[in-house]
Amino acid sequence: MKVQQPKKIRRATPAKKKTAAGQPADKHILRLFVAGATARSRQAILRVRELCASELQELCELEVIDIYQQPALARDNQIVATPTLIIEFPPPLRRFIGNLTNITGLFVELDLVRKVKINA
Repeated sequence: MKVQQPKKIRRATPAKKKTAAGQPADKHILRLFVAGATARSRQAILRVRELCASELQELCELEVIDIYQQPALARDNQIVATPTLIIEFPPPLRRFIGNLTNITGLFVELDLVRKVKINA
């Protein structure tokens, strides 16, 4: 006679909210286009990485693209000046061109304004 084992009970874990693109709804996808290893490029990379580390923690996917190494990607993304930061996700697609020293606009676009303290 065969003894039946009790069925294992599976607990449902709350799934992360995903969008149609298959990305978690709260994850930001950023592409930074730079031109070589110039001081301006390094400064832009540093600023965006600091932003990702401090404000977005693990909810940020950053891809740094050197237009000299990958000119086809620059052409496909219609890059006319560097550094250029493209926020691909969440929609809509947004672009920031320049050295990114004034990141207030970036905070607004990434919906991080509520986290920034304004000193009067």
